[in-house]
Amino acid sequence: MAAAERTTDHDTIRQWVEARKAVPATVKGTAEGDEEAGLLRIDFPDATPDPNLEPISWEDFFEKFEESRLAFLYQEKTDDGSLSRFCKFVSREE
Repeated sequence: MAAAERTTDHDTIRQWVEARKAVPATVKGTAEGDEEAGLLRIDFPDATPDPNLEPISWEDFFEKFEESRLAFLYQEKTDDGSLSRFCKFVSREE
């Protein structure tokens, strides 16, 4: 497997997501109140749509990202050189 990278840089995350025609999202039903995003995800709408995800603004996404002290683990390319969609959120303390 190609190496994964880790970042907390908002511009890097946004560029990676947008390069894959993806959007920031939250898992429906996981928000605490109406004002806050729930569990964060990256949604790839051109792939199989996930009915459990709803798009959120970058502002709301990064507010929750910082509040939760997350880092973004991602891969640029697969072993065969294709654009990778591998990503996940991890604790900054890991």
